[in-house]
Amino acid sequence: MATATPFARKKPGGRGRWLWRSLATRLVLVLLVFLAVPLLIYEQFRGADAEKQSLLLRSAQQQGQLVARALEPLLAGLDKRGLTGLGERLAPYADSNTSVRLLLSPTLRPTIASAGNAVPVPPSGAEGFFYVAAAPAIPTDLLDLERDRLIEQGVLDKLAGSCAGNYPLAIPVSQGSGGVELLTSITPVRTPMGCWAVITSHRAAAYLGAGAGRPYWQNPEVQVASLIYLAMAALVMLLLVEVWRNLRRFGDLARDIVQKSGPAGSFADQNTVPELAPVAEDFDRLVATLHSSASNLRRAAEDNAHAFKTPIAVIRQSLEPLKKLVPTTEPRGRRALDMIEGSVEKLDGLVSFARRMDETAADLLEPPRQRVDLSALLERVLKGYRGLVEERGVELLTRVDPDIAVRAGEDLLETVIENIIDNALSFSPSGGVLRVTLRRRAKQAEFCVEDEGPGVEPSSLDRIFERYFSQRPPDSGPVDPMPHYGIGLWIVRRNVEAVGGKVEAMNRAGGGLSMRITLPVLAG
Repeated sequence: MATATPFARKKPGGRGRWLWRSLATRLVLVLLVFLAVPLLIYEQFRGADAEKQSLLLRSAQQQGQLVARALEPLLAGLDKRGLTGLGERLAPYADSNTSVRLLLSPTLRPTIASAGNAVPVPPSGAEGFFYVAAAPAIPTDLLDLERDRLIEQGVLDKLAGSCAGNYPLAIPVSQGSGGVELLTSITPVRTPMGCWAVITSHRAAAYLGAGAGRPYWQNPEVQVASLIYLAMAALVMLLLVEVWRNLRRFGDLARDIVQKSGPAGSFADQNTVPELAPVAEDFDRLVATLHSSASNLRRAAEDNAHAFKTPIAVIRQSLEPLKKLVPTTEPRGRRALDMIEGSVEKLDGLVSFARRMDETAADLLEPPRQRVDLSALLERVLKGYRGLVEERGVELLTRVDPDIAVRAGEDLLETVIENIIDNALSFSPSGGVLRVTLRRRAKQAEFCVEDEGPGVEPSSLDRIFERYFSQRPPDSGPVDPMPHYGIGLWIVRRNVEAVGGKVEAMNRAGGGLSMRITLPVLAG
């Protein structure tokens, strides 16, 4: 009767540490890392790229200002005749990646109107600027598009008002070849002819890089790096997922083997990861060894019991004629025969004990897991105890809820029930009451046996399920001729915990001991 170290394996380090060691948890963490790292690195790289483009843009803008300052003497001395061939004179300031444009807003002069004739008024403000020259030469339609962009941005309006200052720009304009130019600087120069606007532009791809003027993630190098990273992440995740799925298949197969809910399978057949093949083969060998060991133990228990029982039966039968030959007037002879008979009974009990130990060990190696109608099994066992209970003068009260099924072995549970009832009956005094109940509580089946015996010392409640522990007060119920070896309740606990149940003992308030066993109810 007692609480030994639980047979069920506990998760080391508590639930938190066990969760941290879980492969599924680590798989989620790896996924989070794969998602977080690109975001962090992307922001860093995008900031660095933005700073680089900002420096290059400022350099281009300063270059445009220098070009405008270099052109000031030329523009100051120009008249209408000098406009011809102005594009060729701009050529030294341009190259394959840099372009220079000149816009002019001519100075308005008073005009005397003829009688009856309207005098056209030249446009003013932003509309008063006209393209004069460009190097290299640019189609007129593209120049008009560029001019419209400057008007939309309000740049020419500012120039028309003051024709002073300097305006750094970053305005993308499409080229006829399909590329993009970036207008980087517009510098006004006032001369007698009017207000000149010196515009410099650069090919965005050549000067600022292929990603100029568009989001950083659209850069080819970023997209290529992203594809490589995603491919690497996918390979790592596929590897981890495959290992995790492989372990899940191992776990499902292990449960099927334990519960015997399907045909016997092989871990090697379930394995899809070559590196786990040796582990799967070791598992298969382990399962085969366990099955073989359990079978060998049961066979050895039966063979040994049969081998010992035969000579014991011969000795017991041989004692009968000896008892008749030794007269009652010879006390020494009669005492010797009684001692031999007692020793034979004890030896017979030891043989039965050894057989039960071997069978218990076999059940622990290979606990049966089939559907068992616990209600029907208990009713059948109780029916067999009716005569013994009446002989002991004990009243048996039962309450058994119907149709309670569990997953276990019928022989295993029958041994548990018999050992519990035998223990309670051995401590029940004549005239006492023995209560046996089986109830369904939520998803648990609760089997309880209560006696009115002397109970157990509180300090021993945690020991009565230990192996070889037996404590019987002199007045603890009727005299039992069979010896007690302290393994009945130990077998109870081992069997119950082998099928996922729990057993506990407690003293009753009114005297006696209560033994409670809980087992998971089988759904359906």
